[in-house]
Amino acid sequence: MTSTRTMAALALLAALSAPARADDITDAMDQARKSYQGGDLGGAKQSLDLASQLIGQKNAEAFATLLPNALPGWKAEKAQTTALGAMGFGASTASRGYENAKGDHVEVQISGDSAMVSQIATFLNNPAMAGAMGKLVRVGNQRAIQDGDGNLKMIVANKFLISVEGSADAASKLAYAQAIDFAKLAKM
Repeated sequence: MTSTRTMAALALLAALSAPARADDITDAMDQARKSYQGGDLGGAKQSLDLASQLIGQKNAEAFATLLPNALPGWKAEKAQTTALGAMGFGASTASRGYENAKGDHVEVQISGDSAMVSQIATFLNNPAMAGAMGKLVRVGNQRAIQDGDGNLKMIVANKFLISVEGSADAASKLAYAQAIDFAKLAKM
C-alpha cells in the first residue's frame, strides 16, 4: 500500500517538475519571434502565417464539436473542417451533412475567423436589410434569415456565421438550426 502511494507521489512530482511541452502553435510563434529578432522578416512572417493557420484548424475542429447530432430519422455524415489562413479573407469552417430515408439532405455549416463574417453581420443584424434578404425568423434567441427554400443564415456573437441549407423542407432545416448550441459557440 505504501509503495503504491509512493509511486503515485513520485509520478505526480515528475509530471509537475517536467518542463511543459510546447505545441505546434507555440513552436511556430517562438520560431517567428526568433526569426524576427534575427532580422529574418520573411521567416518571421512565414512562421506567424503557420501559427495562424494552425489556430484556424484548431478553431474549425472546435466548431465541429458544436455541429448537431443526427435528429431522429436522420443519419449524420462525418464532420468536415477547413481553415483557409488569410487567403480570400480567411475562414475556419466546420460542416456536416445529414440525410433521411427519403433522401432529403440538410447541411449545417459554422464559419468564423473571417473579416467576411463581420461584414455579413452588418447586413444580417440590421432588420431592414435582413428583411430584404428573406424572411426574419427566430431560432432560439437568435435572429435568422430564411430564404424561399427554407435555407437559414444567422450570425452568432457577431463573429460566427451559421448556414443551414439543403433539399429538405424548411421545418427540418429549422430543427437542425435549433439543435446548435449557440451558448457554447458564443463563448468561443
